[in-house]
Amino acid sequence: MQWLKTKTVAQALADADEPGRQLKRSLGTFDLMILGLAVAVGAGIFSVGARAAGTFAGPAVIFSFIIAAFTCALAIMCYAEFASSVPVTGSAYTYTYLTMGEGLAWIIGWNLLLEMISAAAVIAKYWGIYLSTVLSIAGIDLSSTIQLGGLTMYWGPFFIVAIFTVLLIAGTQVSAKVNNVFTILKLAITVVVIVVGFTYMNTDNFTPFIPPSQPPVVAHGVSGDVWGQPMLAWLFGAAPSQYGWLGVISGASLVFFAFLGFDIVATSAEEVKDPQRTLPRGILGGLALVTVLYILVTLALTGMVPYTELAKAENPSLATAFIAVGAGWAAQIISVGVLVGMTTVVMVLLMGSSRVLLALCRDGLLPRSWGVTSKKRQTPERLQIAVGVVVAILAGFTKVEALEEMINIGTLSAFVLVSVGILILRKKNPHSAGYRVPLVPFLPVLSALLCVYLMMNLTTLTWVRFLAWMALGVVVYLAYGMRHSRLAQSK
Repeated sequence: MQWLKTKTVAQALADADEPGRQLKRSLGTFDLMILGLAVAVGAGIFSVGARAAGTFAGPAVIFSFIIAAFTCALAIMCYAEFASSVPVTGSAYTYTYLTMGEGLAWIIGWNLLLEMISAAAVIAKYWGIYLSTVLSIAGIDLSSTIQLGGLTMYWGPFFIVAIFTVLLIAGTQVSAKVNNVFTILKLAITVVVIVVGFTYMNTDNFTPFIPPSQPPVVAHGVSGDVWGQPMLAWLFGAAPSQYGWLGVISGASLVFFAFLGFDIVATSAEEVKDPQRTLPRGILGGLALVTVLYILVTLALTGMVPYTELAKAENPSLATAFIAVGAGWAAQIISVGVLVGMTTVVMVLLMGSSRVLLALCRDGLLPRSWGVTSKKRQTPERLQIAVGVVVAILAGFTKVEALEEMINIGTLSAFVLVSVGILILRKKNPHSAGYRVPLVPFLPVLSALLCVYLMMNLTTLTWVRFLAWMALGVVVYLAYGMRHSRLAQSK
C-alpha cells in the first residue's frame, strides 16, 4: 500500500522549510518569463521546425506548432495552479506525490531526471559543435573533439557545463542575471531572422499547404519498419505514411520538444517571491511569447523555400533556407543565434535537474545526505556538481543525441499526471489561494487526452526505451526508495 500513500500540502510545505535543505526566494515575474524563454527559445527554434516541415508536415507545420502549443498551454495551466498552491521544488514529482501516491511520484521523478539530464547532455554536445562552427566563420579552426587515448571526447560540454555549474552554485539570483542577458540577446537575433526571412518570402511555397500523404522515405527519422512507425499507427495496423494530416500530428509530437522548459520553470517555485501571483504570470506569459515567435519563424521558413528542399537536406534548419535563397550572411547570424540560444538552455536544464533530485532526496527516495543546501547561498551544491559531472560525461563521450525523442515522452508522461492531478487537488485542497485552472474538469481532462495522443504518435522504438527506463525505475524504488521513504518511516 505504500505505493499509494500521499503527502499533504502541509507536509510538502514543512519539508521545504527544513533547516539545511531550504532554497532562497529571489525570483520575480520577469525572471520566470525569461527562464521559460531561455529554455524554450533554444536551438529548436532554428532547427526543429525545419525538420518537422521537411519530414512530416510541409508548410502545415504551422498547425503542428499550434497543436503542440495548445496542448502545452493546457498542461501549463495545471502546473500553474499546482505551483501557486504548493510553491515547493520538485515540479510534477511533488504534485503527483500529493495526489496519486509515492509510487507514481517516484516514476514521474525518474522520468523528469531522464528528460532534463538527457536534454542537458544533448544540448551541451551540440553547443560544443556549434561553437566550432561559429569560430570557423571567424577564421579560427578549432575542432569540437580531442583524442584521449582511444576515446574521442567532445570538449565543449565540459567547458559550458563547468561554467554554469559554478554560477548555479553561486546562487539562483546570480545565474538568473546571466541568463537574462543571454536570453535578451538571442531574442534580438530571432527577431532579426524573422524580419529578414519575411523579405525573401514567396507565397507559392505555401502550395500545397498540406502535402498529400505518401509512403515514407527512409531518412531523417522516418522509416517504413516497425521501429520507425508512430506507436498509434503500429497498434491499429495503419500503413506507414508521410505528410497529410497524420504527418501534421507526427510533426506536433516532434515540435513539442520546442516547448519543453515551462515544466522546468515550475521546479523553481520554491525560489519565487510571492508565488501565488508571480508563478502563473511568469509561466503563462513566457509560453505566449514563445508561441508567437515559433509561428513567425515557421512562416518565414516555409515561405522562403519549398518544403521539398528541406526534405532533401541531411540536417535541415533555418540556415538551410537562407543559404538556398542566397543569404549566406543570415546563416552566419543564425549560427551565432543557435550558440547563444543553447547556452541558456543548458543552464536552466542543469538547474531543473538538481531541484528534482533535491525533492527526491528530501523525501528519502534517494539518499538524504545528498539533499542539503549550502548555509551561505542556499543552493544544492552537492547535487549541482553531481548533475554537472553526469551531463558532461554523457555529452562528452556518448551518442546521447539518440535519446532526443525520449525527452518528449518523459515530459508528456509528466504532463498527463499533472493534468489528472488537478482533479484530485481540487478535492483535497478546494479553497487554495492563487491561480485556478478554468473549466475544471473539462480542460485538465482534455490536456491529459491530448498529451496521451501525442505520446502515441512517437515511434515504437521510443516507447520500448521508455518502458525499459520505467522498469529500471521500479527496480530502484523497490530496492531503495520504498525502504528509506520518510513518509513510510513516519507512519
